[in-house]
Amino acid sequence: MATQIITDTSCDLPEEKLQMNNIEMIPLKVTFDNGETFLDRFELPPAVFVKKLAQSRVLSKTAAPDPQTFIEYFERGLRNVGSVVFVSLSSGLSSTYQTAQLACKMLGNEKVKVFDTLTASLGTGIMAIKANQFAKRGMALEQIMARLHQVRDTREVIFVLDTLENVVKGGRLSRMEGLAGNLLNIKPVLRGNQVGVPVIAEKLRGRKKAVRRMVDMLGEMVGESVRERIVGISHLNCEEDAHQLAREVQQRYQPQEIIIAPMSATIGTYAGEGGLMINL
Repeated sequence: MATQIITDTSCDLPEEKLQMNNIEMIPLKVTFDNGETFLDRFELPPAVFVKKLAQSRVLSKTAAPDPQTFIEYFERGLRNVGSVVFVSLSSGLSSTYQTAQLACKMLGNEKVKVFDTLTASLGTGIMAIKANQFAKRGMALEQIMARLHQVRDTREVIFVLDTLENVVKGGRLSRMEGLAGNLLNIKPVLRGNQVGVPVIAEKLRGRKKAVRRMVDMLGEMVGESVRERIVGISHLNCEEDAHQLAREVQQRYQPQEIIIAPMSATIGTYAGEGGLMINL
């Protein structure tokens, strides 16, 4: 029995990677301050999102798909393939995982499993790719879930914010702190914690110094095993920086593969323009 891998649009996987790995995506919803609501990526490509984000005085809001949407995707996967694994955005960042779990219970079919990646962006995307690799090897659902837990135990995420504006708008930082940080050119380097929530690891003055520190931290956190890993680099409207970061990572660590992609609205809402993230 084959298994259909499904994820959500926060995964930031490029279309060719989705098609190559036969991964389906369920869209989250994004609402702007003028009341307009879009399906992430389906109706709101990253390039359009960047423009709308710049025009919004209030931070856009993201919302998980409703249970019925999950059920429709799950039922189609069951009909077409026989079993389903949904690889979800971190439960620490969104209600997507909890809503998918609810849909799974409503459906009442043990051939549907929901997995909390405890990460975001290409971190979720890489786990979806891994899940498909396990499925292609003929692993049963329980085996796929067990292997995903092993992958999750070694996950890492590092990212740099270029602007503190969005974290101020989102209420995670006071306006005074945000103003002080911007005046001093402070660039926080964040790291995902064990419950899938980003926390500030270091504060550095200047973007170049912060980005160089990301490369150093990668080796400090996972050492030589980088060579055996897929590294994901996602960005919000700073593609040149992302490619430069990829070149530095490649030169120093020679990973198995590097995937570069723009952030979707789901993650980009909080990262802000110039946000740069490493996932593995």
